[in-house]
Amino acid sequence: MKNEEQTKEEILKIKKDLGNKLLILTHQYQRKEIVDVGNFCGDSFALSQKAANDQNAKFIVFCGVHFMAESASILSNEGQIVQIPDTNAGCWMADMADVYMVEKVWDELKRFVPEDSIMPVLYINSDAQIKAFCGKKGGTICTSSNANAAIKWGLSLREKVLFLPDQHLGRNTAIAMGIQPEEIILWKYDKPLGGNTENDIKKAKIILWDGYCLVHTRFKVEHITEARKKYPDSKIVVHPECPIELVKEADAVGSTSFIVKYVENAKPGSTIIIGTEINLIQRLKIENPDKNIIELHHSLCPNMYKINLENLLMVIENIGKINVVDVPYDLKIDAKKALDRMLKISP
Repeated sequence: MKNEEQTKEEILKIKKDLGNKLLILTHQYQRKEIVDVGNFCGDSFALSQKAANDQNAKFIVFCGVHFMAESASILSNEGQIVQIPDTNAGCWMADMADVYMVEKVWDELKRFVPEDSIMPVLYINSDAQIKAFCGKKGGTICTSSNANAAIKWGLSLREKVLFLPDQHLGRNTAIAMGIQPEEIILWKYDKPLGGNTENDIKKAKIILWDGYCLVHTRFKVEHITEARKKYPDSKIVVHPECPIELVKEADAVGSTSFIVKYVENAKPGSTIIIGTEINLIQRLKIENPDKNIIELHHSLCPNMYKINLENLLMVIENIGKINVVDVPYDLKIDAKKALDRMLKISP
């Protein structure tokens, strides 16, 4: 059995042999050893841009979860092949909404407000079928780094935004934009009218899907209270997928790319406490030895963790042959419309 260094060496050798025909994309939540062998590391938005803009790579290997590889496949050019090291690397949040559920809620909303008054804004953490639905209805995809721009765009064209599937990102973004809490409703799929009244639906600007990220809802206000007692001079930064009561207590909130820049720009000797996935935090500790980087709470994404050096090597040894992520053509056309809108809204 190969050790870590031997596996890395084999990956790097194949990578060198394939040259610019191979593009290994790694998400910020990947372990350091995966990021080290990749070509590019970023958040969902940066990775989407990279997949859309790379004209040279014949093979794109996506070290992240399945919906991300699907997005890369949708945005890829003709002839490019997208693969993922582990096809079982899913996303709990993405599984909280399927296209049947979304269509049913859309039809229910149409009973009370005109269809052309609702703009779907879909978090990228969703499958290709819902992305295609969103594209067909004139909507856009967003990531945590451009949710503000996407919601503003949606409200500039229509009266209401249906934001799905992450309620916390939608709520935090809307509140930060100055939208009043009474103009935001939560739609609970298993309740009549989502648990709302007809009047609630009519006056709402933002309709939130009842989904959430299990990694970011593990963080509690008590964790911040304890951290401030222990490190009174620290700054606390959290991801916008965290619940709003936590976000209100933090010093800063932003996407993974925002968090990376926040740490990089901090003064040497700073103590920064971070509320996001643990692998990013551990890597930031290594990359910023002049700062005191502390996790708010240990929270691991098991699906991101499914990607390892062994299954990455297996995929690139079988480049173009196994674990290929291929989105059906009919879905790809409409899903690409929504992803392209995202890229135009946030160039």
